[in-house]
Amino acid sequence: MKRPEPTEYADFYANYISQVPGSDALSVLEAQRVQMLQLFAGRSERDGSFRYAPGKWTVKEVLGHITDAERIFTYRALRIGRGDQTPLASFEQDDFVKNGEFGKRTLSGLVEEFAAVRGASLALFRSFQEEAWPRRGVASQKEVTVRALAFITAGHQIHHRTILEERYFPAIPRA
Repeated sequence: MKRPEPTEYADFYANYISQVPGSDALSVLEAQRVQMLQLFAGRSERDGSFRYAPGKWTVKEVLGHITDAERIFTYRALRIGRGDQTPLASFEQDDFVKNGEFGKRTLSGLVEEFAAVRGASLALFRSFQEEAWPRRGVASQKEVTVRALAFITAGHQIHHRTILEERYFPAIPRA
């Protein structure tokens, strides 16, 4: 696999893609599953309800958002990778978080769900043959390739994991 070219995704996603090291998005996605499980190991339910500032998402909401966004990115990759040229709608992340009601769920359940979704994402991305990776489709009114969606998925997780590590978890010591 090679890194996506800037013509393969909307400018908005450049920050996510730039955070992905190397050119093997699948290895990064696999390593992230382990990193996330380690990041949340030993975290309490109380930790899951922490928000670092008023109006910011809780830890549970961040994790729910990561998982929901991954589902959307990989759904787009599935449709485009299988040759579907139907334009795909955007999504409003704040509505997804609000309606996800992640605060009513357990942190351990959300971690388990992330791991399951990541496993499914990896299975999907591994199923693509070489000719699928450069396929283009339209999502959120912008052209995107399957390859870019793999990198966006990885980069989005890096972005939010960094926020968790820098803004949330320094304020919550491990039990």
